[in-house]
Amino acid sequence: MIRSGGDIDAMLREHMRLTAAESQKTAWAEAEAWGIEPEIMAEAALSAALGAVVAEGGEDAALALIEAMRERVIQGAFAPEQTRH
Repeated sequence: MIRSGGDIDAMLREHMRLTAAESQKTAWAEAEAWGIEPEIMAEAALSAALGAVVAEGGEDAALALIEAMRERVIQGAFAPEQTRH
């Protein structure tokens, strides 16, 4: 089966997303083991991520990411299964 460049790019992007998510889970678990509160970890992770996005794509890119994440929160993407709307 021959894959198009777009298919390969999508597969690579998904692989990178999964790798990043696994890395974040590992870091989160380590911080939990040290007794760091989830809100503190989240703020630190968001600050680092937004700083990198601003450095790479500017404030508009960071604001677009924030808005996209806000919409996902509103849609229940991060809520436990029993409370999703």
